Amino acid sequence: MIERLNVEPVSVIVHMDRYLIGSENLSLNAKEEFTELCRSSGSNIGAEVFGKIDKPTSNYFVKAGKVEEIKALVKELCADLVIFNNTLSPSQERNLEKEFGARVLDRTSLILDIFATRATSHIGKLQVELAQLTHLSTRLVRGWSHLERQKGGIGLRGPGETQLETDRRLIGQRIKSIKKRLDKAHNQKEVNRYSRKKGKNKVVALVGYTNAGKTTLFNCLTQNMLYAADKPFATLDSVTRKNSIPNLKDILFSDTVGFISDLPTQLIESFKATLDDLRSADLLLHVVDISDKDHRFKVKEVMKLLEELGLSDIPILRVNNKSDKANLSSLDQLSATKSDQVWISAENEDGFEGLFNSINSFLFGREQKKWVTLFPELGWLRAKLYSSGSVIEERTSDSGLIQLQIKSNEDELEKLKLIKGFKVLKNQLTKEAI
Repeated sequence: MIERLNVEPVSVIVHMDRYLIGSENLSLNAKEEFTELCRSSGSNIGAEVFGKIDKPTSNYFVKAGKVEEIKALVKELCADLVIFNNTLSPSQERNLEKEFGARVLDRTSLILDIFATRATSHIGKLQVELAQLTHLSTRLVRGWSHLERQKGGIGLRGPGETQLETDRRLIGQRIKSIKKRLDKAHNQKEVNRYSRKKGKNKVVALVGYTNAGKTTLFNCLTQNMLYAADKPFATLDSVTRKNSIPNLKDILFSDTVGFISDLPTQLIESFKATLDDLRSADLLLHVVDISDKDHRFKVKEVMKLLEELGLSDIPILRVNNKSDKANLSSLDQLSATKSDQVWISAENEDGFEGLFNSINSFLFGREQKKWVTLFPELGWLRAKLYSSGSVIEERTSDSGLIQLQIKSNEDELEKLKLIKGFKVLKNQLTKEAI
Protein backbone atom coordinates (compact mmCIF):
# COMPACT_ATOMS: atom_id res chain seq x y z
CA MET A 1 0.00 0.00 0.00
CA ILE A 2 1.34 3.43 -0.94
CA GLU A 3 0.12 6.75 0.40
CA ARG A 4 1.19 9.89 -1.47
CA LEU A 5 1.25 12.87 0.82
CA ASN A 6 2.58 15.72 -1.33
CA VAL A 7 4.32 16.36 -4.60
CA GLU A 8 7.54 17.80 -3.24
CA PRO A 9 10.19 15.12 -3.71
CA VAL A 10 12.18 15.08 -0.51
CA SER A 11 12.03 11.69 1.19
CA VAL A 12 10.31 8.32 0.98
CA ILE A 13 9.61 6.54 4.27
CA VAL A 14 9.23 2.78 4.48
CA HIS A 15 7.47 0.88 7.26
CA MET A 16 7.67 -2.90 7.06
CA ASP A 17 5.47 -4.42 9.73
CA ARG A 18 7.06 -7.38 11.49
CA TYR A 19 4.43 -7.84 14.21
CA LEU A 20 2.57 -11.12 14.41
CA ILE A 21 -0.89 -11.52 12.92
CA GLY A 22 -3.51 -10.21 15.32
CA SER A 23 -1.46 -7.20 16.44
CA GLU A 24 -3.03 -4.74 14.01
CA ASN A 25 -3.44 -2.03 16.64
CA LEU A 26 0.25 -2.19 17.48
CA SER A 27 1.29 -2.08 13.84
CA LEU A 28 -0.99 0.88 13.16
CA ASN A 29 0.53 2.76 16.07
CA ALA A 30 4.03 1.83 14.93
CA LYS A 31 3.31 3.42 11.56
CA GLU A 32 1.93 6.56 13.16
CA GLU A 33 4.87 6.80 15.55
CA PHE A 34 7.35 6.35 12.71
CA THR A 35 5.69 9.04 10.60
CA GLU A 36 5.76 11.43 13.57
CA LEU A 37 9.46 10.66 14.13
CA CYS A 38 10.20 11.51 10.50
CA ARG A 39 8.29 14.78 10.71
CA SER A 40 10.01 15.59 14.00
CA SER A 41 13.41 15.17 12.31
CA GLY A 42 12.49 17.89 9.82
CA SER A 43 12.01 15.49 6.92
CA ASN A 44 9.53 16.61 4.27
CA ILE A 45 7.81 13.36 3.38
CA GLY A 46 7.07 12.79 -0.27
CA ALA A 47 5.51 9.33 -0.01
CA GLU A 48 4.96 6.52 2.49
CA VAL A 49 5.40 2.83 1.67
CA PHE A 50 3.77 0.25 3.94
CA GLY A 51 4.02 -3.51 3.89
CA LYS A 52 4.45 -6.72 5.86
CA ILE A 53 7.48 -8.96 6.01
CA ASP A 54 7.96 -12.31 7.74
CA LYS A 55 11.66 -12.89 7.14
CA PRO A 56 14.03 -10.11 5.95
CA THR A 57 16.33 -10.88 3.04
CA SER A 58 20.07 -10.73 3.64
CA ASN A 59 20.86 -8.36 0.75
CA TYR A 60 18.04 -5.77 0.77
CA PHE A 61 15.98 -6.51 3.92
CA VAL A 62 12.84 -6.27 1.71
CA LYS A 63 12.03 -8.50 -1.24
CA ALA A 64 12.86 -7.62 -4.84
CA GLY A 65 9.31 -6.46 -5.67
CA LYS A 66 9.30 -3.93 -2.81
CA VAL A 67 12.78 -2.73 -3.83
CA GLU A 68 11.50 -1.97 -7.33
CA GLU A 69 8.41 -0.26 -5.89
CA ILE A 70 10.52 2.05 -3.71
CA LYS A 71 13.02 2.62 -6.51
CA ALA A 72 10.22 3.78 -8.84
CA LEU A 73 8.96 6.22 -6.20
CA VAL A 74 12.45 7.62 -5.62
CA LYS A 75 12.84 8.19 -9.33
CA GLU A 76 9.36 9.67 -9.76
CA LEU A 77 9.71 12.06 -6.82
CA CYS A 78 13.43 12.76 -7.32
CA ALA A 79 13.80 11.88 -3.66
CA ASP A 80 17.27 11.97 -2.15
CA LEU A 81 16.44 10.17 1.11
CA VAL A 82 14.77 6.85 2.00
CA ILE A 83 14.03 6.17 5.68
CA PHE A 84 13.26 2.67 6.99
CA ASN A 85 11.41 2.03 10.24
CA ASN A 86 13.60 -1.00 10.75
CA THR A 87 17.20 -1.77 11.68
CA LEU A 88 19.36 -2.37 8.61
CA SER A 89 22.73 -4.05 8.48
CA PRO A 90 25.64 -2.13 6.90
CA SER A 91 25.53 -4.31 3.78
CA GLN A 92 21.74 -3.91 3.42
CA GLU A 93 22.08 -0.16 3.75
CA ARG A 94 24.88 -0.08 1.16
CA ASN A 95 22.99 -2.29 -1.33
CA LEU A 96 19.81 -0.22 -1.03
CA GLU A 97 21.71 3.02 -1.62
CA LYS A 98 23.18 1.57 -4.82
CA GLU A 99 19.73 0.50 -6.03
CA PHE A 100 17.90 3.72 -5.16
CA GLY A 101 20.64 6.20 -5.96
CA ALA A 102 19.67 7.97 -2.72
CA ARG A 103 20.78 8.09 0.89
CA VAL A 104 19.24 5.37 3.11
CA LEU A 105 18.62 5.77 6.85
CA ASP A 106 17.33 3.12 9.23
CA ARG A 107 15.40 3.65 12.47
CA THR A 108 18.54 3.92 14.58
CA SER A 109 20.12 6.55 12.32
CA LEU A 110 16.87 8.53 12.30
CA ILE A 111 16.65 8.64 16.11
CA LEU A 112 20.32 9.56 16.36
CA ASP A 113 19.73 12.40 13.91
CA ILE A 114 16.84 13.72 16.01
CA PHE A 115 18.98 13.53 19.13
CA ALA A 116 21.80 15.40 17.39
CA THR A 117 19.49 18.34 16.60
CA ARG A 118 17.90 18.47 20.09
CA ALA A 119 20.89 18.13 22.41
CA THR A 120 21.74 21.47 24.02
CA SER A 121 23.98 20.81 27.02
CA HIS A 122 27.66 19.94 26.79
CA ILE A 123 27.08 16.46 28.24
CA GLY A 124 24.07 15.89 26.01
CA LYS A 125 26.07 16.72 22.88
CA LEU A 126 28.89 14.40 23.95
CA GLN A 127 26.43 11.58 24.61
CA VAL A 128 24.84 11.98 21.19
CA GLU A 129 28.23 12.15 19.45
CA LEU A 130 29.33 8.97 21.21
CA ALA A 131 26.18 7.18 20.08
CA GLN A 132 26.65 8.40 16.51
CA LEU A 133 30.29 7.35 16.36
CA THR A 134 29.50 3.95 17.87
CA HIS A 135 26.84 3.45 15.21
CA LEU A 136 29.16 4.72 12.46
CA SER A 137 31.94 2.35 13.51
CA THR A 138 29.67 -0.60 12.69
CA ARG A 139 29.17 0.86 9.22
CA LEU A 140 32.92 0.96 8.70
CA VAL A 141 33.26 -2.78 9.03
CA ARG A 142 31.46 -3.80 5.88
CA GLY A 143 29.87 -0.70 4.48
CA TRP A 144 32.91 1.29 3.36
CA SER A 145 34.58 -1.10 0.94
CA HIS A 146 35.43 1.82 -1.36
CA LEU A 147 37.85 3.03 1.28
CA GLU A 148 40.04 -0.06 1.04
CA ARG A 149 42.76 1.92 -0.75
CA GLN A 150 46.33 1.70 0.39
CA LYS A 151 48.46 4.75 0.95
CA GLY A 152 51.96 4.50 -0.53
CA GLY A 153 54.88 6.86 -0.51
CA ILE A 154 58.61 7.30 -0.26
CA GLY A 155 60.18 5.49 2.61
CA LEU A 156 57.19 3.25 3.21
CA ARG A 157 57.78 -0.48 3.21
CA GLY A 158 54.89 -2.78 2.79
CA PRO A 159 51.37 -1.89 1.80
CA GLY A 160 50.90 0.84 4.36
CA GLU A 161 47.70 1.71 6.22
CA THR A 162 44.43 1.47 4.33
CA GLN A 163 42.04 4.41 4.35
CA LEU A 164 39.49 2.21 6.11
CA GLU A 165 41.94 1.44 8.88
CA THR A 166 42.77 5.13 9.20
CA ASP A 167 39.13 6.09 9.60
CA ARG A 168 38.51 3.25 12.02
CA ARG A 169 41.50 4.33 14.11
CA LEU A 170 40.47 8.00 14.16
CA ILE A 171 36.92 7.12 15.16
CA GLY A 172 38.26 4.81 17.87
CA GLN A 173 40.44 7.60 19.25
CA ARG A 174 37.51 10.03 19.30
CA ILE A 175 35.27 7.48 21.03
CA LYS A 176 37.97 6.93 23.66
CA SER A 177 38.31 10.68 24.22
CA ILE A 178 34.55 11.21 24.58
CA LYS A 179 34.24 8.31 27.02
CA LYS A 180 36.93 9.87 29.23
CA ARG A 181 35.09 13.20 29.27
CA LEU A 182 31.77 11.48 29.98
CA ASP A 183 33.35 9.45 32.80
CA LYS A 184 34.55 12.73 34.31
CA ALA A 185 31.02 14.16 33.99
CA HIS A 186 29.65 10.95 35.47
CA ASN A 187 31.95 11.26 38.50
CA GLN A 188 30.87 14.89 38.99
CA LYS A 189 27.23 13.81 38.87
CA GLU A 190 28.03 11.17 41.49
CA VAL A 191 29.44 13.89 43.75
CA ASN A 192 26.33 16.00 43.20
CA ARG A 193 24.06 13.04 43.96
CA TYR A 194 26.02 12.29 47.14
CA SER A 195 25.64 15.91 48.23
CA ARG A 196 21.90 15.74 47.67
CA LYS A 197 21.65 12.52 49.65
CA LYS A 198 23.77 14.03 52.43
CA GLY A 199 21.38 16.96 52.50
CA LYS A 200 18.57 14.43 53.09
CA ASN A 201 16.63 15.69 50.09
CA LYS A 202 14.35 13.15 48.48
CA VAL A 203 14.81 12.73 44.71
CA VAL A 204 11.88 12.06 42.38
CA ALA A 205 12.63 11.29 38.73
CA LEU A 206 10.12 11.64 35.90
CA VAL A 207 10.22 8.79 33.39
CA GLY A 208 7.97 7.67 30.58
CA TYR A 209 7.46 7.28 26.88
CA THR A 210 8.51 10.19 24.74
CA ASN A 211 5.93 12.98 24.38
CA ALA A 212 3.96 11.88 27.45
CA GLY A 213 4.15 15.34 29.07
CA LYS A 214 7.07 14.85 31.49
CA THR A 215 8.64 18.28 30.95
CA THR A 216 5.29 20.08 31.23
CA LEU A 217 4.70 18.38 34.58
CA PHE A 218 8.29 19.12 35.65
CA ASN A 219 7.76 22.82 34.91
CA CYS A 220 4.61 22.81 37.05
CA LEU A 221 6.35 21.14 39.99
CA THR A 222 9.47 23.32 39.93
CA GLN A 223 8.19 26.58 38.37
CA ASN A 224 10.79 26.26 35.62
CA MET A 225 10.40 27.18 31.98
CA LEU A 226 12.15 24.29 30.25
CA TYR A 227 11.36 23.79 26.59
CA ALA A 228 8.33 21.56 26.16
CA ALA A 229 6.70 20.67 22.85
CA ASP A 230 4.20 18.17 21.48
CA LYS A 231 6.78 16.14 19.58
CA PRO A 232 9.11 13.20 20.27
CA PHE A 233 12.33 13.79 22.21
CA ALA A 234 11.77 17.47 22.96
CA THR A 235 13.88 16.86 26.10
CA LEU A 236 17.29 15.18 25.94
CA ASP A 237 19.14 16.71 28.87
CA SER A 238 18.59 15.56 32.44
CA VAL A 239 17.70 18.51 34.70
CA THR A 240 17.25 18.47 38.49
CA ARG A 241 15.46 21.26 40.35
CA LYS A 242 13.94 21.78 43.81
CA ASN A 243 10.17 21.73 44.00
CA SER A 244 8.22 24.94 44.55
CA ILE A 245 4.98 23.41 45.85
CA PRO A 246 4.05 24.25 49.48
CA ASN A 247 2.20 20.91 49.85
CA LEU A 248 5.40 19.00 49.10
CA LYS A 249 8.41 18.71 51.37
CA ASP A 250 12.08 19.15 50.42
CA ILE A 251 11.98 17.18 47.17
CA LEU A 252 14.23 17.39 44.12
CA PHE A 253 12.62 16.57 40.77
CA SER A 254 14.61 15.27 37.79
CA ASP A 255 13.39 15.48 34.21
CA THR A 256 14.85 12.78 31.96
CA VAL A 257 14.92 11.77 28.30
CA GLY A 258 11.84 9.92 27.07
CA PHE A 259 11.83 6.25 26.11
CA ILE A 260 10.70 4.72 22.84
CA SER A 261 10.18 1.19 21.57
CA ASP A 262 13.28 -0.41 20.05
CA LEU A 263 15.50 2.25 21.61
CA PRO A 264 18.96 1.91 20.03
CA THR A 265 21.43 0.20 22.36
CA GLN A 266 24.02 2.87 21.49
CA LEU A 267 21.81 5.47 23.13
CA ILE A 268 21.34 3.44 26.30
CA GLU A 269 25.11 3.06 26.67
CA SER A 270 25.87 6.66 25.72
CA PHE A 271 23.30 8.15 28.07
CA LYS A 272 24.74 6.40 31.11
CA ALA A 273 25.38 9.71 32.90
CA THR A 274 21.75 10.72 32.38
CA LEU A 275 20.23 7.36 33.26
CA ASP A 276 22.26 7.18 36.45
CA ASP A 277 20.04 9.99 37.74
CA LEU A 278 17.25 7.42 37.75
CA ARG A 279 19.23 4.95 39.86
CA SER A 280 19.67 7.50 42.63
CA ALA A 281 15.96 8.37 42.74
CA ASP A 282 13.79 7.58 45.76
CA LEU A 283 10.66 7.50 43.59
CA LEU A 284 9.93 7.26 39.86
CA LEU A 285 6.96 9.10 38.41
CA HIS A 286 5.95 7.07 35.36
CA VAL A 287 4.16 9.70 33.25
CA VAL A 288 1.63 8.17 30.83
CA ASP A 289 -0.33 9.90 28.08
CA ILE A 290 -3.69 8.39 29.03
CA SER A 291 -5.35 9.95 25.96
CA ASP A 292 -3.11 7.92 23.63
CA LYS A 293 -5.09 4.98 22.27
CA ASP A 294 -2.03 2.78 22.52
CA HIS A 295 -0.88 3.86 25.99
CA ARG A 296 -1.05 0.27 27.32
CA PHE A 297 1.56 -0.84 24.79
CA LYS A 298 3.79 2.12 25.68
CA VAL A 299 3.45 1.45 29.41
CA LYS A 300 4.70 -2.10 28.84
CA GLU A 301 7.64 -0.81 26.77
CA VAL A 302 8.68 1.62 29.51
CA MET A 303 8.37 -0.98 32.25
CA LYS A 304 10.45 -3.40 30.16
CA LEU A 305 13.19 -0.78 29.70
CA LEU A 306 13.18 0.08 33.41
CA GLU A 307 13.65 -3.59 34.22
CA GLU A 308 16.51 -3.88 31.70
CA LEU A 309 18.17 -0.86 33.31
CA GLY A 310 17.91 -2.46 36.76
CA LEU A 311 15.44 0.11 38.10
CA SER A 312 12.51 -2.17 38.88
CA ASP A 313 13.29 -2.14 42.63
CA ILE A 314 12.64 1.64 42.90
CA PRO A 315 9.05 2.56 43.90
CA ILE A 316 7.01 3.67 40.90
CA LEU A 317 3.97 5.95 40.92
CA ARG A 318 2.07 5.92 37.65
CA VAL A 319 0.90 9.41 36.65
CA ASN A 320 -1.88 9.25 34.05
CA ASN A 321 -1.43 12.58 32.30
CA LYS A 322 -3.57 14.43 29.72
CA SER A 323 -6.74 13.23 31.47
CA ASP A 324 -8.55 16.32 30.13
CA LYS A 325 -8.21 14.91 26.61
CA ALA A 326 -9.57 11.56 27.79
CA ASN A 327 -12.73 13.28 29.09
CA LEU A 328 -12.23 12.11 32.68
CA SER A 329 -13.80 14.00 35.59
CA SER A 330 -13.17 14.16 39.35
CA LEU A 331 -9.49 13.38 38.96
CA ASP A 332 -8.70 13.65 42.68
CA GLN A 333 -11.51 11.19 43.50
CA LEU A 334 -10.28 8.88 40.75
CA SER A 335 -6.74 9.02 42.14
CA ALA A 336 -8.02 8.03 45.59
CA THR A 337 -9.18 4.66 44.23
CA LYS A 338 -5.66 3.32 43.61
CA SER A 339 -2.53 3.72 45.72
CA ASP A 340 -0.05 3.35 42.83
CA GLN A 341 -1.80 5.56 40.23
CA VAL A 342 -3.02 9.15 39.94
CA TRP A 343 -4.90 10.99 37.19
CA ILE A 344 -3.88 14.54 36.29
CA SER A 345 -3.74 17.15 33.55
CA ALA A 346 -0.33 18.85 33.70
CA GLU A 347 -1.44 21.46 31.17
CA ASN A 348 -4.48 22.49 33.24
CA GLU A 349 -2.88 21.63 36.63
CA ASP A 350 -5.92 19.51 37.44
CA GLY A 351 -5.75 16.56 39.85
CA PHE A 352 -2.58 17.83 41.51
CA GLU A 353 -3.87 17.40 45.07
CA GLY A 354 -4.06 13.64 44.56
CA LEU A 355 -0.59 13.69 42.99
CA PHE A 356 0.93 15.59 45.93
CA ASN A 357 -0.72 13.28 48.48
CA SER A 358 0.58 10.20 46.67
CA ILE A 359 4.13 11.56 46.39
CA ASN A 360 4.21 12.42 50.09
CA SER A 361 2.77 9.02 50.97
CA PHE A 362 5.39 7.16 48.92
CA LEU A 363 8.30 9.20 50.28
CA PHE A 364 7.34 9.94 53.86
CA GLY A 365 4.50 7.63 54.81
CA ARG A 366 0.74 7.90 54.95
CA GLU A 367 -0.65 11.33 55.81
CA GLN A 368 -2.57 11.63 59.06
CA LYS A 369 -4.41 14.31 61.00
CA LYS A 370 -3.38 15.10 64.59
CA TRP A 371 -4.10 17.72 67.23
CA VAL A 372 -0.89 19.15 68.69
CA THR A 373 0.08 21.80 71.23
CA LEU A 374 2.86 24.37 70.88
CA PHE A 375 4.62 26.21 73.67
CA PRO A 376 4.64 30.02 73.24
CA GLU A 377 8.30 30.07 72.17
CA LEU A 378 7.45 27.95 69.11
CA GLY A 379 5.90 30.77 67.14
CA TRP A 380 8.41 30.11 64.35
CA LEU A 381 7.17 26.50 64.07
CA ARG A 382 3.56 27.69 63.90
CA ALA A 383 4.49 30.02 61.02
CA LYS A 384 6.35 27.19 59.27
CA LEU A 385 3.38 24.82 59.57
CA TYR A 386 1.08 27.47 58.12
CA SER A 387 3.42 28.23 55.22
CA SER A 388 3.62 24.53 54.33
CA GLY A 389 -0.17 24.23 54.30
CA SER A 390 -0.15 21.69 57.14
CA VAL A 391 -2.58 23.53 59.48
CA ILE A 392 -6.25 22.61 59.26
CA GLU A 393 -7.59 24.37 62.36
CA GLU A 394 -6.24 26.43 65.28
CA ARG A 395 -7.53 26.88 68.84
CA THR A 396 -6.24 28.22 72.14
CA SER A 397 -6.37 26.06 75.27
CA ASP A 398 -7.63 27.28 78.62
CA SER A 399 -4.03 27.72 79.76
CA GLY A 400 -3.16 29.82 76.68
CA LEU A 401 -1.28 27.19 74.69
CA ILE A 402 -1.63 27.10 70.91
CA GLN A 403 -3.49 24.01 69.71
CA LEU A 404 -3.32 23.10 66.04
CA GLN A 405 -4.93 20.38 63.97
CA ILE A 406 -2.30 19.48 61.39
CA LYS A 407 -1.97 17.04 58.54
CA SER A 408 1.41 15.35 58.41
CA ASN A 409 3.01 12.12 57.27
CA GLU A 410 4.53 9.64 59.67
CA ASP A 411 8.18 10.56 59.07
CA GLU A 412 7.59 14.30 59.40
CA LEU A 413 5.54 13.86 62.56
CA GLU A 414 8.32 11.87 64.20
CA LYS A 415 10.75 14.71 63.43
CA LEU A 416 8.35 17.28 64.95
CA LYS A 417 8.08 15.23 68.14
CA LEU A 418 11.79 15.81 68.72
CA ILE A 419 11.24 19.59 69.03
CA LYS A 420 11.04 20.73 72.66
CA GLY A 421 7.64 22.22 73.41
CA PHE A 422 5.83 20.27 70.67
CA LYS A 423 3.33 17.70 71.96
CA VAL A 424 0.85 15.43 70.17
CA LEU A 425 -2.54 15.10 71.86
CA LYS A 426 -3.49 11.55 72.71
CA ASN A 427 -6.95 12.01 71.25
CA GLN A 428 -8.62 14.27 68.71
CA LEU A 429 -10.02 16.62 71.36
CA THR A 430 -8.49 19.87 72.52
CA LYS A 431 -7.17 18.46 75.75
CA GLU A 432 -3.72 19.57 76.74
CA ALA A 433 -1.05 16.88 76.49
CA ILE A 434 1.04 18.11 79.38
